[in-house]
Formats: sequence, C-alpha cells, structure tokens
Amino acid sequence: MYRFFAQPQVNEENNSIFGYELLLRTEENGSWKLPEDFTAISIDEQANLLEQISKKLNTALHDIVLAFNLNQKQANNPLTLGSIIALKKRINPAALTIELTEAPTLSEMKEISSILHQYDIDVVLDDVGTGSNTYDNVKYLLPYVDQIKFAMQNLRMNGDADKIPDCLSFWVKLAKKYRLDMVLEGVENKADQILAKEFGIYIQQGYLYGKPALV
Repeated sequence: MYRFFAQPQVNEENNSIFGYELLLRTEENGSWKLPEDFTAISIDEQANLLEQISKKLNTALHDIVLAFNLNQKQANNPLTLGSIIALKKRINPAALTIELTEAPTLSEMKEISSILHQYDIDVVLDDVGTGSNTYDNVKYLLPYVDQIKFAMQNLRMNGDADKIPDCLSFWVKLAKKYRLDMVLEGVENKADQILAKEFGIYIQQGYLYGKPALV
C-alpha cells in the first residue's frame, strides 16, 4: 500500500501555510517507510493519490501549493509529464510544483521546464548543494527553474552543520541573481528561524512546523 504524507511549508512573513510537500511512503508490517523504488508505483497511480489529497486539503479554495517529488528516472519517463499535466487540469486552480530530487541534463531540463510552464506548473531544484544537485551539476539549469530548496538536515546528517551559514549565503546569492524563490528545509528550532530571517528566507519547512503526516 502506498500513501502520501504531507509536511507543511510555512510563510513566516505572514504566518500562513504556503503549501505542503507530499512524500511517498509504503506500508510494511504495520509501519510506514520510504519505498525502495519510487518507480514501483506508476505516476498515474501517484497522480490519483495526489488528486485525493488536493480535495482533502481543499487546496483550490485556500490557495495552497502542493509540491511533488520526481527522481531522474521518473522525470525521464515519456509518460510522466502527461500524467502531471492531466493532474494539474483536474485540480485547477490549485497550484502544483514539481521538485526534481536529481539534476537532469540541460536538454532534459529545457524540455521539462518548457512543457510544465505552459500549464503554470513551477519547477523546483530540491536539496541544492547536496547529492546530485551540487552547484556544478545545476548551475546551467538555474535559468529554467522557479525555486530552489536548501535542506539543512542533509548537512547535519553528514556532520557538516557548521557549514550551513556559508552554504546558505552562497545559494541565497544565486537565488537573487536568477530571481528564484527559496525554501529552507530542516527548520527545527527558533535558532533556525532566526538564521532564515537573517538571510531573508520566509518559506520554511521542518519539524518545528510539523512532521510529515498521513493525510
């Protein structure tokens, strides 16, 4: 069984819910965990689950953004973009954003961006600075996206928490240069909130605002 868990993204500038990141989980032996293979469930099936969540959260009425992750294998599937576009039409006028967890090639990004933008679907680079979304891998992709997400928890898990301020400074400058929105992920306490405010990042996500929960 697969379900999406929702984690809130908060706009600290006006203390409102900006949106939800929807995180796929699978149930095994009575507990929920990350799927070993995110492609084991088709994009069409995931889209149906997302549509149900959109109705439950009444996203169209409350102007709330739903953020949906795609890895490189999913993004390269020729059927994926069509399923996402069909989903967007079904949940209109609710907002939908696609978070790319792995950097595509430049040609792939141009195609993804061009097609999704026609349907008012924003494109996000997730976990910038870590994994495959390092600066060298994404620097040519930045003109084609709308938002970047910086995940502080990734640096903490790697024992590099002390590098967070310098890394944040680097990505904030890039976001300003390319006129990108920015989300700070891994906000866990008041100190993280203060750090976000110092860098002018108002869209925040993390355990301080809520853990991923079954909708």
